[in-house]
Amino acid sequence: MTLKALFNRRLSLRTRLFLSMILLVFLACMLILAATYIQYQTEADDYNLFRLDRKEQQIQRQLNYLVDKYDLEEASDSVWASYVKDLRSISKIHKVEFSIFSLEGDSLFVSFTPLKIIANNYKIDSSLVAKVFEKSGTRYLEESNDEIGKFQSSYSLLKTENGTPYAILFFPYFEDISFSENELNKFLQRLYQVYLIMLVVAIFFAYFISRYVTRSLEKLRQMIGQTGFLTRNKKIHLDNATREIEGLVNSYNNMIDDLEQSAELLAKTEREQAWQEMARQVAHEIKNPLTPMRLTVQSFQRRLDPNDPELREKIHEFSSMLITQIDTMSQVANAFSDYATLPKAQLQEDNIVKLTRRAADVFEQENIEFTTTIKSQYVLLDRTQWIRVMTNLIQNGIQSVPSEKTPKIKVQIKIQADWVVITVKDNGHGIAAENKDKIFEPKFTTKTRGMGLGLGIVKNIITSHNGEISFTSKEGVGTKFEVKIPLL
Repeated sequence: MTLKALFNRRLSLRTRLFLSMILLVFLACMLILAATYIQYQTEADDYNLFRLDRKEQQIQRQLNYLVDKYDLEEASDSVWASYVKDLRSISKIHKVEFSIFSLEGDSLFVSFTPLKIIANNYKIDSSLVAKVFEKSGTRYLEESNDEIGKFQSSYSLLKTENGTPYAILFFPYFEDISFSENELNKFLQRLYQVYLIMLVVAIFFAYFISRYVTRSLEKLRQMIGQTGFLTRNKKIHLDNATREIEGLVNSYNNMIDDLEQSAELLAKTEREQAWQEMARQVAHEIKNPLTPMRLTVQSFQRRLDPNDPELREKIHEFSSMLITQIDTMSQVANAFSDYATLPKAQLQEDNIVKLTRRAADVFEQENIEFTTTIKSQYVLLDRTQWIRVMTNLIQNGIQSVPSEKTPKIKVQIKIQADWVVITVKDNGHGIAAENKDKIFEPKFTTKTRGMGLGLGIVKNIITSHNGEISFTSKEGVGTKFEVKIPLL
């Protein structure tokens, strides 16, 4: 992962604003310090160049006066040697060192000269002479580094009043930078202190400004995080929000309005679909017994013979069939009524082991195997609904067993962590893989009889008891339902 990606992933907008503002102030301080240092150095260089120029001009004027007085423009080395005392006087008066060379580079007077000239037998190299003539209007400067330290070596042409050159002046300039450096260091120290205070103040303001800028965004983030399709969402109202934040808030509030309208429309649509589906299912289940009832009545009408000696027996058979179909229709109505109006669980402390055993005892004991690792365990239960759960699970297990096999239902109770775990295992057909996701859906059934509402009711009851239900199944082997009820 790149540094940029890590920065974008880890840091919040508030932190980015805070660090950006601090970085901006820090860079500004560094730039001002650098500009101050460069300006100070430039001014120091200009000042030293001015002093060099001033002292050099003073010496040139003194030398020109001496040359004019004694007519030394074209004098030989020996003539110049006779005026060494006057030349040294000029050096003492101005408190500087200098040397004079002929236009060919031979020494005429030497007070101080670089080591490279001394090594060249006190003679200026021809290449250096050529550079001096190239700068005939000004001076030729170069850095020199001898045992006494670094200094500026200035070479310039000495000229007569009519502008004719007659000699080369060497003038060494030693910069006294100790005072300027001390002043610069003191100034920079004061500047560092001021910038340190500025940085601390900038950190303080950056922290509160970043909080102020992102406060609206943080509130908007929290509200969006709490937004849900099935919850009652609140609109956002911010005071003194910026234009951009206000635009986001208005978009969010509009989205809330649209979401509420969509939720209402969806709820209305789902209710209509649920009623339509329920009506179709009720009509289908009621129609099933009506058809055989109609056919039976029509057949009875056609075959009715008042003189038939078996008339009483046939009327009894006919009546029994009608009663059976009417009972089926009554079961249909009761099943839908139970699913639609399942009463709220009245939870009370009760012995789940005792109630489960009582529900299992209703069935033939040769088909039920009841085991428990605990003798008694009290939990919060609705007695009536719990018996209904166990009766439904056991009865479903018995009905799932094919006719050629003997039903064997194993009911077990045990403690597991913070739960009471009740398992109901059968040896029936098992549940097909394609039906496992539908097993708790209302009206789903694989049996030729029944409404398919039993397991839906069971799940609703267990949910109202704050419990859990799950199952495992293998075709041809059987199914095991596992119910968990929390301990007290």
